[in-house]
Amino acid sequence: MSEPLPTPVPEVTPETAAFWSATADGTLLLPRCERCDTVIWYPRSFCPACGSLETTWFPASGLGSVYSFTIIRRGAAPYDRSVPYIVAYVELAEGPRVLTNVVECEPDEVEVGMAVEVVFHDTGEGPALYRFRPLRR
Repeated sequence: MSEPLPTPVPEVTPETAAFWSATADGTLLLPRCERCDTVIWYPRSFCPACGSLETTWFPASGLGSVYSFTIIRRGAAPYDRSVPYIVAYVELAEGPRVLTNVVECEPDEVEVGMAVEVVFHDTGEGPALYRFRPLRR
């Protein structure tokens, strides 16, 4: 039986501090451009669409769908103890696609278009890692 995925502490920069601070509280926070309304991923202080520096943070729904995925069957340490596991691009309801893991799901059950919701895995040092699991209603 495989072990849970490792939860390494992410590198927090001044540009990503608000994002990672929110994950510690169980919130997926995204920046949005005030000028062109683009939802920005990855978190940064400017809009990649129009170059504006006028961005604000808002709480995302935490909902999305699997856009693409792969099943990792051989990994490097410390992930080698967690195989098989799923690495996926999840398309958020707000638009951006984020690289993440799909958890709480058998690898042969994941499929493109699967509805997912965010979950947070505690790193033990403040920020939590965002991952997604199949949507449970």
